[in-house]
Amino acid sequence: MLPRINTESIETYLLSVLDGSRRGRVAFLLRGLLQFLSWIFTVLVQFRIWLYRHRILRGNTLGCQVISVGNLTVGGTGKTPVVEVFARNLQQQGRKVAILSRGYKSRSIPFWQKIWLRINNRSIEVPPRVVSDGKQLLLDSHTAGDEPYMLASNLPDVAVVVDKDRVKSGKYAIRVLGCDTLILDDGFQYLKLGNRLDIALVDRTNPYGGGHLLPRGLLREPMKNIKRAGFIFITKCDEQGAPELKNQLREMNPTAEISECRHRAKYLKSLFGDDQYPLERLNGLKVAALSAIAVPESFETALESFGATLVYRRRFADHHRFSQQEIIDTLNEAEAAGAEALLTTEKDAVRFPYMERRDLPLLYMRVEIEMLSGEEAFMKWISRICFKQAQRAS
Repeated sequence: MLPRINTESIETYLLSVLDGSRRGRVAFLLRGLLQFLSWIFTVLVQFRIWLYRHRILRGNTLGCQVISVGNLTVGGTGKTPVVEVFARNLQQQGRKVAILSRGYKSRSIPFWQKIWLRINNRSIEVPPRVVSDGKQLLLDSHTAGDEPYMLASNLPDVAVVVDKDRVKSGKYAIRVLGCDTLILDDGFQYLKLGNRLDIALVDRTNPYGGGHLLPRGLLREPMKNIKRAGFIFITKCDEQGAPELKNQLREMNPTAEISECRHRAKYLKSLFGDDQYPLERLNGLKVAALSAIAVPESFETALESFGATLVYRRRFADHHRFSQQEIIDTLNEAEAAGAEALLTTEKDAVRFPYMERRDLPLLYMRVEIEMLSGEEAFMKWISRICFKQAQRAS
C-alpha cells in the first residue's frame, strides 16, 4: 500500500488533470487514456443496469420500507445532512429507522487475519458493525467511518449500521435491532437491494460532473439515469435557487418531486466540550480554516460570509485523518499568521485527534439542510411512508 501522503498527492494530481487545470503533454495524454477508459466504464455500467432492469440479476427484497439517498457523481454533494433530515423526520413520525452505510475508509478485518481464517478453514463472514443501536453510540469514528459516526452522534434514536453488503446489514437491522425502515446512505447505485424509493442529490455548483463518466469525469453513471429517482434534491443552492437546472432535471425526469435546498450554518461548537457559540462571533474574527473535504472552498466562503477574516487556510485530501503533529503544525502556522481561532467542518471534527494543547479556540461549524422549495412535497412523502407503515400495523 502506498503511504498516505503519496496517495493523497496522486489524488490531487488526478483531480487537476480531470478538471483541465493541469497543462502539458503528459496531462493531455492522460486525459485521452482516461476518456478511453470512461467509454468502457459507461458500457459496463449501462449493461449492469440493463441486467437488473430485465431481472437477469435480481435485487433482494427485505419486506420493509427501503429508501436510498445517493447521487450520480463522486465527491461532496452534501449528502450526509440530507440523510440526517430523512432519518430524523421518519423517526419522529413513529418509524424505527436504521441507516445502512458502507463506511468509507472505516476499519475492516486486517488482511493477515483474513489469511489466517482461510488457512484454518474458518468463515470470514462477520456481522456488520453497529455504530449505534438507536440507544447508544458504540464505535468511534476510526472504526465506524466519518459519516456513519457523525450521523450516529446527531441521531441518538436512529440505528446506524456499517457494512459493504447492505443486504446483510439490512437483515441484521430488521432481525436484531427491530427496525422497520432502512435508509441506504449513498445507495443510488446499490441495485442489489430492490423495491425501494430512490432519492438523488444534484450539486448545483457541478451538476454534471464535468460531463464525463469515471475515470475521465466525476459521473458514476450517465446523467439520464436520474429518471430512476422519485425525489431529487438540488443541493448547495443560493437564495435564488436553481431554476434553470431544475428545468433541465425536469426534462430528464418528468415525474420526480424536486426540492431546491442549501446547507445553512446554525452555530459554532467547541471540538472538545459542549460549548456553543452564535455565528455572530465570526464577525471581525481572524480565523484559520482547516478542512479535508471534497469542496473546501464552500466551507471557507461560508466563514467569510459571516464576517470572518481568513488569515490562514490549510487543506487536505477528502477524508484525511489528521495526526497530532499535523494539528500542532497547523496551530503554529495559524498563530504566526495572526489567527484568533481555528475553524474546521463538522465532518472533519470527528477525525480530530484529542489535543491537550489548545493555543487557539478549536471550533467547528454545525450545518443543516434548509429547503428553499419543495418542503411541502417532502413532508407529504414522509407522511405517505409512515401512513403505509400504520396501515400495515393495523
